[in-house]
Amino acid sequence: MIPRVQKLVAVFWPSFLIAGLGTILYFAAIDPSEMLGPAWFANLGRLEAYTVGFLFLWALNTMACLLTCYFQTPEDRICAKAPQCADRV
Repeated sequence: MIPRVQKLVAVFWPSFLIAGLGTILYFAAIDPSEMLGPAWFANLGRLEAYTVGFLFLWALNTMACLLTCYFQTPEDRICAKAPQCADRV
């Protein structure tokens, strides 16, 4: 059995690294002051825009990593928890 901490690190660490890389690449091409001008959050500074962008990408990548972990779970472990597919086990 894999420890819970190892599972969490396996999800959050890769998503953190990819979010950092994505933030660097995205904001190297797009200036936040140009992007935030006509928006409703125009009072955000550059640092806040970088932070919001990083957190958004981190959340998005975390969801992708969680889905990957879910789809790697063997079917018999999923069906053992769900009564509607108990006949397949």
